Amino acid sequence: MEPKAHERSVDVRAYMRELGRAARAAARLLARASTDAKNRALRAMAAEIRLRAAQLLEANRADVDEAVRVGLDAAFIDRLTLTPATIEQMADGLEHVAALADPVGTISDRVTRPSGIEVARMRVPLGVIGIIYESRPNVTADAAALCLKAGNACILRGGSEALHSNQAIAACVRTGLLAAGLPESAVQVVATADRAAVGELITMREYVDILVPRGGKELIARLAREARIPMLKHLEGVCHVYIDDGADPAMAVRIADNAKTQRYATCNTLETLLVAAPIAPRVLPEIARIYQAKGVEMRGDEATRRLVPAARTATEQDYRTEWLAPVVSIRVVQGIDEAIEHIAQYGSQHTDAIVTGDRARAERFLREVDSSSVMVNASTRFADGYEYGLGAEIGISTDKLHARGPVGLEGLTTQKFVVFGHGEIRA
Repeated sequence: MEPKAHERSVDVRAYMRELGRAARAAARLLARASTDAKNRALRAMAAEIRLRAAQLLEANRADVDEAVRVGLDAAFIDRLTLTPATIEQMADGLEHVAALADPVGTISDRVTRPSGIEVARMRVPLGVIGIIYESRPNVTADAAALCLKAGNACILRGGSEALHSNQAIAACVRTGLLAAGLPESAVQVVATADRAAVGELITMREYVDILVPRGGKELIARLAREARIPMLKHLEGVCHVYIDDGADPAMAVRIADNAKTQRYATCNTLETLLVAAPIAPRVLPEIARIYQAKGVEMRGDEATRRLVPAARTATEQDYRTEWLAPVVSIRVVQGIDEAIEHIAQYGSQHTDAIVTGDRARAERFLREVDSSSVMVNASTRFADGYEYGLGAEIGISTDKLHARGPVGLEGLTTQKFVVFGHGEIRA
């Protein structure tokens, strides 16, 4: 017989706290684990994923069949589906993380003080990381790899629609941990689809040190309201490209095209194009021609529509919208002052770029635009951990503490002061 709602919630609460206690104990062991042990675990996980590929596909098929049965849309099912190629990519990703430098234990900023003591900073794990994500089963392997390499235990709560897939991947992860002599509770995947598990995870301050949500705006907004634990997150990616009147026109057209059309449904895709009035007649018609040819709907202000008759009238809400689709908002501004003001009013502090040949304006844009990534003469699509040389990323944070921008291994650690003395005492 199915338990009553209040009985289920008690069971979930006890279950999640059991995971939390196990994760806290595992975190202490991982903090002292050697780089070699962590790398052996990652490589063993990759081997197990390849070995169990057929079982992973079978588990995933059960999730996909159920998603089709309940009428989930094609885009969701595409994100949910595993293929032999994506399984190989998971295994490759684990091996890639194993090849990255281990940040844990590195010492920097070592200085000798007048007293004779030496003061430095040591990079250390955060502890226990809770990760909440939707639909994509590959996140289970990616998140496990990054947390483990950075010396953290983690509790992973994937979407209920991917429950079979996530548990099958979790079995491969546990095998890899045990093969390297590490506690299997270092990576725990929540095994219940009960939504109460999320509510428990985001409030277990005694067990979880930081949360990383990976999903849509509704999920992240909910966690921002209800969580009692610090998060690494971004809510939206309302990204801008500002074409200054000092820009090279050909460069401006190329960047505006790539930033919008290279991929539509990513958080670093251009959503609003700002163009300085003096250069607008030279670049906007050509950009519009490219957008039209690629099926991008344009919404612009009056000045934009005079130059681009195909553009629809933009509303104020359009300038606040993360389209994640072939739609772009356009505004003609008088210059850099108005561009910076627009970004401050409508942006989401994710990624914003200026195209200009004027060094002083570029430097001003870099200083004054308050976003996690600010670019000069480059597509916003470069705002990515891999492109930044981090090797991999667990997400992008627009918060100012403790990490900002793409979050890789270093962002999953923190620093503490360490002091080396030689018998000194304070006078």
